[in-house]
Amino acid sequence: MPTASACNAAVHSQLSRARSASVRLTLIAAALLTVGAIAGAQTYPDRPITLVVPFSAGGDADLAARNLAAAAQATLGQPLVVTNRPGAGGAIGSNAVRTAKADGYTLLMGRVGSQAVLPALQNPPPYKWNDFSLIGVLELNPVVCAVRSDSAHKTMKDLVDALRAQPGKMNYSTTGPATILNFAPQLLFDVLKIGKDAAMPIVYKGGGEAALALLSGDVDFSCGNLTSMIGNIQGGKMRALMTTTPARAKDLPDVPTARESGYPQLEAIVGWSALYGPPDLPRDVLDRLAATLSRVAKDTRWIGATEKAGSIPHVLSAEDSQRFAAEQFAVYQRLGRNLQIELK
Repeated sequence: MPTASACNAAVHSQLSRARSASVRLTLIAAALLTVGAIAGAQTYPDRPITLVVPFSAGGDADLAARNLAAAAQATLGQPLVVTNRPGAGGAIGSNAVRTAKADGYTLLMGRVGSQAVLPALQNPPPYKWNDFSLIGVLELNPVVCAVRSDSAHKTMKDLVDALRAQPGKMNYSTTGPATILNFAPQLLFDVLKIGKDAAMPIVYKGGGEAALALLSGDVDFSCGNLTSMIGNIQGGKMRALMTTTPARAKDLPDVPTARESGYPQLEAIVGWSALYGPPDLPRDVLDRLAATLSRVAKDTRWIGATEKAGSIPHVLSAEDSQRFAAEQFAVYQRLGRNLQIELK
């Protein structure tokens, strides 16, 4: 018959084995949960992503979106499906993304006009500049003032002289009061002290349409992002008079800058594109998209396509993009006050 000591030893042994088994089960369960969490994070995206462009096809935002879509699919494993939702200076498409489900399957190609200028000038604003998840700035777009190649205006001075001589008689293409295509001429008029009605704005839905209006002779001049005009400028159908870059644009080495032309104030006007999402995107989605943009920034095909379109590759982290967007909002808020531009 076993002694009491032997019985106690057996009981302790059984309890020890039970505790060991319980610990093993706990560790296995924790490992499975961790693997499940990692697998869940890696499943995004498991279907195509809609990339909303808040302007019409053929413009700067559209080109930026399509260049990004072509480069990002290899990293994401799913296509970015570009969808144009133009109108209201970019507010219609932007609001569609702002109110979309925060799951990463609806994203926005944000632009300076829709994400900085509009919130700074419209009263009340359609949304705040930071009412979105800012994933990353992609590129900068030099602004260029141009005329048709058969225009009598050969230089910026010629255009300025004509504006002074014919107040209110000339016109220019724009994409709305709160966009770059309107700000550049308005700032020029302010610098020249010739009044905001020195030329009449003709509004179009996007940069592509605004450029086409110049090409077809419906307007006298246009100051828009180089991406919308570079092809026609290089093709000899348009004549670039001035760029707003501090240095001459790489693709337009013979075109003087705003500073060289005597209007350094216009350097404040620069276009840009950035990837946005609805507010409160999950961290795993943000990290996945941020990693994608980091890969895109090193993609030689994306860099080449961006430069070919007349833009400057300029991918920023989410944190740096937030600072950049805040600074841009402040710039246009200040310009709006100085130029007395307010949208109702």
